[in-house]
Amino acid sequence: MANVTGTGTTFNLPNFAGDLFTTSPTQTPFLSMIGGLSGGMKTENDEFPTGQLYEFPEAAQPAITEDASETAPAATALARDQKTNVTQIFHESITITYAKMANRGKLSGLNTAGQAANPTSELDWQVAQRLKKIARDVEFTFLNGTFNKASASNEANKTRGMFELCSTGTHIAAGEGAISIDLLKQLYKAMADAGALFGNMVLFCGSEQKQRITALYEKQLGYNTPATRNLGGMNITELETDFFKMGVAYNPFVPNDRILIADVSVCAPVFQDVPGKGTLFLEDLAKTGAAEKKQIYGEIGLDHGPAFLHGAITGLKTGE
Repeated sequence: MANVTGTGTTFNLPNFAGDLFTTSPTQTPFLSMIGGLSGGMKTENDEFPTGQLYEFPEAAQPAITEDASETAPAATALARDQKTNVTQIFHESITITYAKMANRGKLSGLNTAGQAANPTSELDWQVAQRLKKIARDVEFTFLNGTFNKASASNEANKTRGMFELCSTGTHIAAGEGAISIDLLKQLYKAMADAGALFGNMVLFCGSEQKQRITALYEKQLGYNTPATRNLGGMNITELETDFFKMGVAYNPFVPNDRILIADVSVCAPVFQDVPGKGTLFLEDLAKTGAAEKKQIYGEIGLDHGPAFLHGAITGLKTGE
């Protein structure tokens, strides 16, 4: 079915009876875990800090003699490096004609006595679906977004997503190899060696890697013995490693050739407030005729914390 571009009318948005369903995924697990569209932090600058990084010198055993201790050593100091991300614009508009809204009793398709149009309010339903679209776009961006800091008004800010962040930190390129327990252990060790704090760890993956992860463990002793004999199947939703426990979450916006392990305790959406309006708001547009015109506007970015807290595997085998 084709979506409507432009004004919604009686003829391009006909009324139907029946329950409403969509095949498009509306779950946004990562966004939901870090605060959703109503939580998170605020900023008054489109560029915001995600943290400061500093490093100690390599640990070593001092060899200072009593004589040498009479003189203070050369002064040293730890330098800090600030990391940042940006908010970006999410913007939707809806226009519905008065004629379309007035024709709420005009049904298309199969008509049976006693049926009513669903939804009852086209405008309210379209606004609700635009908010869901924004949530989907935010989820996709927070995972797969590529960073760009605008230098002019005709250039778009683009917030950095988790996979781009991990490409500069703990990242394993699988080279089209299949996911395995050994490959996962390699990532866990790399994260530990990089200094990950292992706060609230969650593994996010698409449908294929979710099934492959379950298959890695389903034959292990204890996993394949259900409590009752009238229950079959397996769904691995938590793993314990040498360094941390983590949840395993299916996320339809993670490409099937990769997985992400994120410390969600350090991640948050960042909203830029428009004075007098809010952070993600619905408002009327100027009328030019017999139609309701509204827009939804928000500036949102991802505070992901330092790269070394997270990890990813990309280039995994897909298909048979």
